[in-house]
Amino acid sequence: MDSEHESLFTKALDRYKAGAEPIDLIEDFEKITKSAPNQSSGWTCLAWLQLLCERPQEALNTAKIAVKLNGQDPQARINLSLALLETQSKGVRDQIDIAKKLLITVPEFEKDLKDSIADGLTRKPDWESLKKIKKWLGF
Repeated sequence: MDSEHESLFTKALDRYKAGAEPIDLIEDFEKITKSAPNQSSGWTCLAWLQLLCERPQEALNTAKIAVKLNGQDPQARINLSLALLETQSKGVRDQIDIAKKLLITVPEFEKDLKDSIADGLTRKPDWESLKKIKKWLGF
């Protein structure tokens, strides 16, 4: 990741963490994915924002790219699971099973994933798909 891309990514992520509205960050993450299309983190964040903004079809396409680029990222798998649920597509169970295996293999991922789920439910308290996934993961 070059320094310009990294700086843009860090600034956008910091804005998100500071409470910026997801809709206000989508354009930034679209720029990030265009400037560094092989970096899965940008795609993963963009999919999350699209899900928060109730754009499940866009999120499905974005999450598929994130998983293709980094199949070992449980957040990317969760985003894909959410998009699959919200578009009533097949394959949710497979993604959840892979995410569970990743959490067993790399337990450090668990805190980040729990934090992400908590953040999602804070920003979108009625997010039924995320509540299901939280239950399936045993969180």
